[in-house]
Amino acid sequence: MSSQTIGLDQQLYTYLLANSVREPEILQKLREETANHPHAVMQISPEQGQFMSLLVQLMGAKKTLEIGVFTGYSSLSVALSLPTDGQLIACDVSEEFTAIAKRYWQAAGVADKIDLRLAPALETLDTLLAEGQTATFDFAFIDADKQNYLNYYERALQLIRPGGLIAIDNVLWSGNVANPQIQNPNTQAIRNFNQKLYDDERVTISLVPIGDGLTLALKRS
Repeated sequence: MSSQTIGLDQQLYTYLLANSVREPEILQKLREETANHPHAVMQISPEQGQFMSLLVQLMGAKKTLEIGVFTGYSSLSVALSLPTDGQLIACDVSEEFTAIAKRYWQAAGVADKIDLRLAPALETLDTLLAEGQTATFDFAFIDADKQNYLNYYERALQLIRPGGLIAIDNVLWSGNVANPQIQNPNTQAIRNFNQKLYDDERVTISLVPIGDGLTLALKRS
């Protein structure tokens, strides 16, 4: 995992930030608070947050989904880009982590756009499907436990409308996916997921080397 784009030396990364990232103050404060968290490496990079925000704006997305919230940087990035009647359903299991997120959602004035579901994400996703919300979401972001990536993806693909977009985080996994000597369960799960997605003709894909690797999967009609 990485809280900045991998593969860039510090000089070039600093240049990228200085000449690209227009981070709102509320996001900067959240990122700085999270930097002191024991699991700070789980937070996405500011350039990735800005990129996802741009994607949401380009799509004109109104109904979005997030699987894995942590302290809320990605959900806040998306929510700030949603229209006033936009909605983000956010899935997580940690009251401790999401308590930080809720503080910043409230401070940013977007708490009314975010529906936090504190339960195992697969349960929440299955509930959404059972409620008849198939093909009603515009955008989904997957960034939770890696060994369930395929399960999250399959459900998200049902929930996303044709022409909708799924973004999947950590697909380069600090470069470990390219090292055959690394065979731990999480790395193997991501390798398997990447191959499955490459072979999936239901979507058009692009793996973007931003943050820790972000795959974009556009659902075909």
